[in-house]
Amino acid sequence: MIPIILRLGPVTIYSYGLMMALGFIAADLLLSHECRRRGFKLEMATALIVWGAVGGLAGARLYDVFDNWTAYMSHPASIIFSGAGFVWYGGLIGGIVSSWLVARHFRVSFLTIADLCAAPLALGMAFGRMGCQLSGDGDWGLPSKLPWAMAYPKAIVGWGPETVLKLDGQGNLVSGYFPGVRVHPTPIYEAVLYFGLFCFLWSIRKKVTLEGELLYLYLIIAGAARFAVEFLRINPRVLWGLSEAQLISLVMVAAGTIGWYWSLRRRAENIRASREMLRA
Repeated sequence: MIPIILRLGPVTIYSYGLMMALGFIAADLLLSHECRRRGFKLEMATALIVWGAVGGLAGARLYDVFDNWTAYMSHPASIIFSGAGFVWYGGLIGGIVSSWLVARHFRVSFLTIADLCAAPLALGMAFGRMGCQLSGDGDWGLPSKLPWAMAYPKAIVGWGPETVLKLDGQGNLVSGYFPGVRVHPTPIYEAVLYFGLFCFLWSIRKKVTLEGELLYLYLIIAGAARFAVEFLRINPRVLWGLSEAQLISLVMVAAGTIGWYWSLRRRAENIRASREMLRA
């Protein structure tokens, strides 16, 4: 665990920020490759990365600020200077908005843009979760006795009774801290799942025939992955024993499933139209 890579006077280089930067670089290389392959301007790939980074980071931070308003208002400077406190769903929303604006600027269908971004986004998410692991961003899981469970004594958000939590019999989060406690390394779980999602989407990207299909698969699989891992994380349960992140994950899965079904209908209609043209 290496929360801070380097200090240069007032400037601090966090491992989380470094991994995010590496994720953006990897995504830029992949997007540039796909834009070149599909005949789009390379400027569009650069715009997607730059504005996706701006929108994603802003959305991730704003989501966390609104979720933890009191804490941030007691230390307003942490809104800008803290190395922790980024919410993935906020980043996704911010990235979607910025990508939509880029699509409008280049006069390209948003679904086409979304398909281009799906696999690179999954890889970027894997890098981001490894950043969480290195920095101890506070998104570890519940106490565990599994062989690979670990402690985060150098966590950037602190490691102790207020951050090491467990669920009581009623599903409420209570302190689970004791000397030597270890927890599920959920950032590693998510990093592995997101890297697997990237490999899958990247391997089938040349086979899709209708725009939006990679986006729909991304929504289904990424939503399902986060839903599953969330059972081991220390977020509050807000409804039906599920956390806020799980409820959003269900919305993602539902949206992706509806989009995939719509895509299948479109493919069937195209096949039917082609057969009718051949008969004519």
